[in-house]
Amino acid sequence: MALGWFSRLRAGLGKTSSRIASAIEGVFRGGRLDDAALEDLEDILITADLGVATAGKLSKELARTRFGKDVSAMEVRTALAGQIELLLEPVAQPLTPPDGVKPFTVLVCGVNGSGKTTTIGKMAKSFSNDGHKVMMAAGDTFRAAAIEQLQVWGERANCPVVAGQTGTDAAALAFDAVTRARNENMDILFIDTAGRLQNKRHLMEELQKVIRVMRKVDATAPHAVLLVLDATVGQNAHSQVETFLEAVDVTGLVMTKLDGSARGGVIVALAEKFGLPVHAVGVGESAEDLRPFTPRDFARSLMGLD
Repeated sequence: MALGWFSRLRAGLGKTSSRIASAIEGVFRGGRLDDAALEDLEDILITADLGVATAGKLSKELARTRFGKDVSAMEVRTALAGQIELLLEPVAQPLTPPDGVKPFTVLVCGVNGSGKTTTIGKMAKSFSNDGHKVMMAAGDTFRAAAIEQLQVWGERANCPVVAGQTGTDAAALAFDAVTRARNENMDILFIDTAGRLQNKRHLMEELQKVIRVMRKVDATAPHAVLLVLDATVGQNAHSQVETFLEAVDVTGLVMTKLDGSARGGVIVALAEKFGLPVHAVGVGESAEDLRPFTPRDFARSLMGLD
């Protein structure tokens, strides 16, 4: 029997949650919540990639309501889950095409290996299943594998894919894609991009050129700029967000590969630091394993709670 989404999310976050839960169990054995225990708790949360600022805020809030009282590990995990849920609620925003914008053009960024191309395929399939006319553009023209991968997803999702030869000018391809999407009355257009971070300046210039050229067809495009992040990179996600924010106006995040990471807590730190919408999280390879981000499910899964 197929697992439900919450079960898959909880299983995907298992590496992160088991590490947090066992560390909390080691500190909180029914004794009083004192300064030493709070310090240990902060260290646990920082180690789980929640970040120094967030760890301090969560510990302070726990102290406000329970300092000097006897607390169990389960009480601490439950309280933390509730606080994390509140922190995440403002950023949990599904990707929704606004009324009157057609095609809703989505530029998708991310470093190579982040799961960017697969994320586009999964989102396209989901929107297509919901009745939207979706087109994809293979704008990562430096990797033949990315072009082929998007074409495979196009077949799965029954969506047309605009693609050129390896090495095709990415901006020219984006221009063609926006033109074709308008002419064919598409609802949504996803545009893949290169993710070569080894030359940051060149990456920025290329992304900016893609946007400039797209705007010759549609002055309002892109309507969304998604940054896809691989959860396994942990705190390095911060520098990736900063780098892409320098290059383009990132409007939202997607976090992939939570199932392969012990660093799933980084989403909480990113939410606290950048406040960017988190549209979706991924916990596996299938299209059903990428879903809209739900704070309660995530927070309880992170703390290993049912």
